[in-house]
Formats: sequence, structure tokens, C-alpha cells
Amino acid sequence: MSLGFGNIIKHIIPVSAENLAQAQKHLDSLTKPPGSLGRLEELGRRYAAIKGLDSPRVRTKAVYVFAADHGVAQQGVSAFPAEVTPQMVLNFLNGGAAINVLADHFGVQVVVVDMGVNYDFDDHPGLVNKKIGKGTRDLSLGNSMTRLQAEQAVQVGVDLAREASENGIDILATGDMGIGNTTASVAIIAALTQRPVKEITGRGTGIDDESLLKKIQVVEKALKLNQPNTNDPLDVLAKVGGFEIAGITGFILGSAMSGTPVVIDGVISGAAALIAYRMNPTVGDYMFMSHQSREPAHKEVFDAVGQLPLFDFEMRLGEGTGAVIGMNLLEAAVKIYVKMATFENAGVAQKNVEGKIEE
Repeated sequence: MSLGFGNIIKHIIPVSAENLAQAQKHLDSLTKPPGSLGRLEELGRRYAAIKGLDSPRVRTKAVYVFAADHGVAQQGVSAFPAEVTPQMVLNFLNGGAAINVLADHFGVQVVVVDMGVNYDFDDHPGLVNKKIGKGTRDLSLGNSMTRLQAEQAVQVGVDLAREASENGIDILATGDMGIGNTTASVAIIAALTQRPVKEITGRGTGIDDESLLKKIQVVEKALKLNQPNTNDPLDVLAKVGGFEIAGITGFILGSAMSGTPVVIDGVISGAAALIAYRMNPTVGDYMFMSHQSREPAHKEVFDAVGQLPLFDFEMRLGEGTGAVIGMNLLEAAVKIYVKMATFENAGVAQKNVEGKIEE
């Protein structure tokens, strides 16, 4: 049964501060100097506080790759034609993309969600058909979608996350595919952070200087024309976003509502995370930011949601590739929390607060 995302926004429960403190107490009891595992301890603490202090486990993991086309692609803002979107979806389904290789390596299920690809796919067990339309309108000529379409797309993501959580998925991750979607993401991030477009716009798929200038001009035109209401994240999403970005937004909201950790990929997922965070900052308790994309707008997301990325491999592919690597780091942190011996159990002496050795 579908639950309106407006109700979910209101009922996302913060992660217990007491649970976080208890999780840290357990980490400090392990056979290591306190804090010596750095951010792995942060990951383990947060995961245990979300999933259970006694024995948090990672049994199943899934990355959901949301795909859609963008009308703005016709403005020459990408190094690749729009036809690449459906071609890459088929590549995902055939197991030939980077996300398939990495997901297979890390034991992560890949689910592809058609939110609005301009192509009619045959039925496939790895494809979920949730098409809102065959691509958004050109955001430089008017609103990307109607508010109703944005709501519908967000609801799709909410329902998919809830279903995955109910089916026992322990960690979820976000991914994307859509030629032109870095343009939409920059527009969202620029609108919500009020940063100058020219300072946060990157080369996306690898465009040249002329195309980069065009991309900047397109985003600036879109923001001036559509006048997104920065106090209304859904309005921003509808006016300059994309179907797959809306789906990821809902997926993050649904994960938080279900009490399931969700690992966020690059700048497109980051734009969706920023929308979700502005809808309800409590979602930040459940989000794990995976990597720093080469796209300059991505840094603005980290600053806005108050989190740091786990790593920087200078990646800019999307698909969820950074997120599944981040998943592996999170799983490693959980194993430290669960499997590492305590000083007491191992019979190892430790320092007391005065610096003396406790037997």
C-alpha cells in the first residue's frame, strides 16, 4: 500500500542519541586505542545505532539505478547524445556496465528503475517500469515537469525503498542514468544553495570549453525563467529537476522512514539528497555520503547537509559506482563493530583515564 510521501516526511524518526553513545562505548571497549580507526568507527557507530546495538549485521545489499531522459539534452550540454540513456539501461540489464562489475564484486544486487526513459523496454527481471513520461521537458524553455509528476516520481522512490526494506535489504544505495542530468543537478544545487552557477558547473560526461559555457548559460537561463521557490524543495525539483532525481529523492526519504541506511552516490544522487534533506533534515541520520565527485557542485551538497564524503577517487561516472564502494566501507566498519574482540574478552591490558595500565 502506498503511503503519501508528505506523511513520511513528517514521520521520519531521528536516530537515538543514546544508541549512538552506547555504540561508541562498545567501540571504545575493542582492542585498540579509542578512535584509532577514525571514520570507520563513525560508520560502525551510526550503523549500529540505526540497525541494532547488540549484533548489527549486513546480509543483503542493493543499489537502485534510477534512469530517465532529459529534454535539456537537446541543448548540447552533454558529450553524448540522448540515445545513450536507453542504450546504457540495456547495458545494465545485460551486466556489462561498471556498476554491474563493482556490484558483483561487492555482492550487491542491482535494480534498474525506468523513471522516464524515452524508450519502450521489454520486460526484464532486473528492470522496474515506473515510467512517469518519456523524458522531462527542456528546463531551459520551461518547467521540467508538473508538480504532480514530481510528486508521483518521489512517491515511486518512497515505495521502492519501503518495499526493499520490508524484503530484508540491510543497506540501500542510489544510482542514476540520464544524459543531461548533471545539468539538472547543478540547477537544483545552485537554486538551493544560492551559489553562482558558473562556479559550480562541471564538465559532466567530459564536455569541451564551448559546451561548458553553453551548459552554464542553459542553467542560468532555466533558473531565471522558471524561478524555483527555494523554500519549497518540491517546487525546485519540479521546475529544474528530472524524473530519476525525483525517484532518488523519494528513495532516500523511504529509506529513512524504514530505518534503513542509504549510501548516496555522486552529484546527481547528491542533488536528490539535498532535496530530501531540505524536506526533512532528519533524513541525514540515515544517509551515508560515499565519494567526492569531480563535479564542483557536489561539494556544495556536503556543506549543505553537514557530512563529508568517505573517499575521493576523482570519479564522475554515476550509475551508483561510488555508492557500492562506499557500501563496502560501511560493511567493513560493521564487521569491526561485531567481530573485533574487546579488551576484556581478549585479556588485553588497557590504559585507564590516568594513563596507568589496567590489568
